[in-house]
Amino acid sequence: MIETLLYDPDSQTLRQGGTELIDAWREAPQTILWANFFEEAPEVESALFQQQFGLHPLAIQDAQRDRHPPKIERFDEHIFLLVRGLTGDVPSLASGIVQIALFVGARFLVSRHSRPSPSIRQFQSEVVSDPSLLGKGPANIAGTVSRRISDRYWKILMDVETRLEVLEEQIFDDADDRHLEELIGYRTSLEKYRRVLNYHMHSFDDLRKDFPKFFDRGLIHLYVDVYEQFDREKSLADLHYGLAADLMDGYISVSSHRLNNIVKILTIVTTIFVPLGFLAGIYGMNFEHMPELQTRGGYFVLLSVMGAIAVGALAVFRRIRWL
Repeated sequence: MIETLLYDPDSQTLRQGGTELIDAWREAPQTILWANFFEEAPEVESALFQQQFGLHPLAIQDAQRDRHPPKIERFDEHIFLLVRGLTGDVPSLASGIVQIALFVGARFLVSRHSRPSPSIRQFQSEVVSDPSLLGKGPANIAGTVSRRISDRYWKILMDVETRLEVLEEQIFDDADDRHLEELIGYRTSLEKYRRVLNYHMHSFDDLRKDFPKFFDRGLIHLYVDVYEQFDREKSLADLHYGLAADLMDGYISVSSHRLNNIVKILTIVTTIFVPLGFLAGIYGMNFEHMPELQTRGGYFVLLSVMGAIAVGALAVFRRIRWL
């Protein structure tokens, strides 16, 4: 699917359509074009990218890959910005990753993604409602879409922070294996986000330090804001990753402590009843010539000895503070 938006600053009008607007854009030098490619055949994309926009073949290959780290690449008349967005209208750890390629020129923006992108879809609707947004230039759209993408990561990280605080209380109140499974899942997801956010942070840091000449200088604050947002999110992801690891260690420590208490109780019971069982076993044997069996009061003597052993063991455990 190829969706195009063509804005004419002279008449301040916006046209919606398909590939036919690309030809109209080339014929009218004052117009600005946003061409969005979604679930289109790769060979069709490649042909249009090269013939109509003069994009580099290697950049096109990177844009069409299912997995590629976010990056920025500079060309004479445009820049290639590769970012990773999140699928799903409500961002969560269950959201999938969508790779979004943005080719930003002075008069055109070409966006390409193979999965649904709420950030692009929402901003497209806003441009249709307010065409002047496209009149601010392709670089403004690319920066705004990038900011929307970063906001979705922020929402997930804040939700994770709230959940980790709850888990911290639950682990010390009533540790459960489900808590450990959830923490392992958070740690795995946060490790993935740390890598993605780190790539984003370095890409936009490079962009803000060497701002393209054909970008409106007034947009530098937008791209600095995007960089700072990804920088904060990277720091937050690092913090949450460490917290999840600490909570896992805390869960294991709490579980080990509880297991030690259980083993301690079993040790006390065993230590008391093993000698008592030993004595009961000896005098429970059916031999005729056992002198103690003929002793008057032998039964009471044995019970007293067994009682003394039990009381002595309890005293020892109390002395070493096991009781």
